[in-house]
Amino acid sequence: MTDIRTVPQTSTDPDVAAGVAQFLSPVVIGLTALGVDGKQAHWHVRGPNFQSVHELLDMVVDHARDYADTAAERVVALGLPIDARIQSIAQNTTTPALTPGFQSTDRLIEEIIAEIDAVLYDLRIAVTELGTLDPVSQDVAIEISRALDKDRWFLFAHIASS
Repeated sequence: MTDIRTVPQTSTDPDVAAGVAQFLSPVVIGLTALGVDGKQAHWHVRGPNFQSVHELLDMVVDHARDYADTAAERVVALGLPIDARIQSIAQNTTTPALTPGFQSTDRLIEEIIAEIDAVLYDLRIAVTELGTLDPVSQDVAIEISRALDKDRWFLFAHIASS
């Protein structure tokens, strides 16, 4: 017979939860904005490599949404709410604004990379600060950062000169 052991449920330290929310909330906001802007770019990209960029932007959008969900769920799992309503995203995002309307592939890629860079900046802060505060949350930030670096690389390869 298998011996089943359970881990006693412990409550999260409110200071830890607040710290995690402080560092992961900007990540959720930035990733949500990236998801919305990435879809906008997907619809309005024009020029060389249209199809591959169009499809790549869909992948970036899917990833941004998944990453935002992962970060938000970590905050909520620690007992705090997260505000990622579209109005809150619009008011609180630090990502650069995407140019409206049809744009060349190069311009849209540069703008999406700038948004990714803004999220990566917040992630670097989260990785540093969460290391001693909550290693599990730090792992979430590291996982998202690693994956977002890859998306950035895929986009950058389309505009790199060599």
